[in-house]
Amino acid sequence: MARAIWLVLDSLGIGGAVDAADYGDAGADTFGHIADACGHAPRGSLCIPNLTRLGLPQAHALASGRTAPGFEDMPAAQALWGCMDERARGKDTPSGHWESAGVTLHEPFGLFEAAQDSFPAALLQALVEDAGLPGVLGNCHASGTDIIARQGEAHIASGKPIVYTSADSVFQIAAHEEAFGLERLYQVCRIARALLAPYNIGRVIARPFIGHGPDDFRRTGNRHDYALPPPRPTLLDAVCAQGGQVHAVGKISDIFAARGVSRALLASGHDALLDATLVALAQAGEGDLVATNFVDFDSVYGHRRDALGYAAALEHFDARLPELLAALRPGDLLVLSADHGCDPSWPGSDHTRERVPLLAFGPGLAPRALGRRASFADLGQGIATHLGLPPLAAGRCFLTD
Repeated sequence: MARAIWLVLDSLGIGGAVDAADYGDAGADTFGHIADACGHAPRGSLCIPNLTRLGLPQAHALASGRTAPGFEDMPAAQALWGCMDERARGKDTPSGHWESAGVTLHEPFGLFEAAQDSFPAALLQALVEDAGLPGVLGNCHASGTDIIARQGEAHIASGKPIVYTSADSVFQIAAHEEAFGLERLYQVCRIARALLAPYNIGRVIARPFIGHGPDDFRRTGNRHDYALPPPRPTLLDAVCAQGGQVHAVGKISDIFAARGVSRALLASGHDALLDATLVALAQAGEGDLVATNFVDFDSVYGHRRDALGYAAALEHFDARLPELLAALRPGDLLVLSADHGCDPSWPGSDHTRERVPLLAFGPGLAPRALGRRASFADLGQGIATHLGLPPLAAGRCFLTD
């Protein structure tokens, strides 16, 4: 029985991207700098024995050219391990996922580059009119938690949603779930998605929050991403075309605009996401793909530049990984990767251009080094080969090459 499980450890870059300087990210190294922070903290070295057995620190050493502190005596990996470069321009969530699924973007998404007054006046005016808004707040580059703390009270008092962006191709809208309304926020985001068509913006993101003031405002798990659809068929489409099902856990369905998704399982928080992955795996049949994005590595720790929190989240994920390994059946293939970096030691709060790990494990699959792969698309090509699908348009199969 051939099944595949693809886990995206969102933002777990491992340094070394050859074109990092083009993005101002020369020296960025999410995994390595997390390990550095642990080594300098009273808590001690990063402890991830299961990811170590799968080859994560080995992949990092290959990608970055250095061994992370605490991993000087790494055991031989028990999986296939290597690293991948991204060929698409940019460092966005959709482009990283799409390339991993066989579709490489040759033209980058659009950006709103101005730090202040980031959005065109005509765009905001159309949004205000079409959505029946009294106006908007923000209109700048910002960290979501920071701008909610600064503008949340004014938003509640005025009814104006908070709009902001970053160095990534996003248009984010934050609003209070109760004072503004969750469904109303989603409707405003759908209107914005249509208005943004000429700008080629990758995602409109609904950022609902609750609380009564800056000290207790917090974002909820009801985030929703409105992404552009992939421009060509992806691995997910190929699975469905062959009669298999795609079980999309977390924000995978949003990232692919629900294209090629048979069943979407929503969950918030890494424990809930892993639980949902285990449920999907128990229900998956021959030829199926289970795909999960573990978003909190990025949104809770990477963007907020919390290296020790990121480390603790990695250790917690590592402690639960044996549950997933125990659920694998003969013929299963488990693949772990990332979509970009988000170095918690880096200035600002944006993604970082980095190589990402490619780790693959399955009962009876002989461990070996995969080397440095030229494209994230090698991941999708390997899964396609494992599931007996026709070759995808991009990538070299890591299982045979």
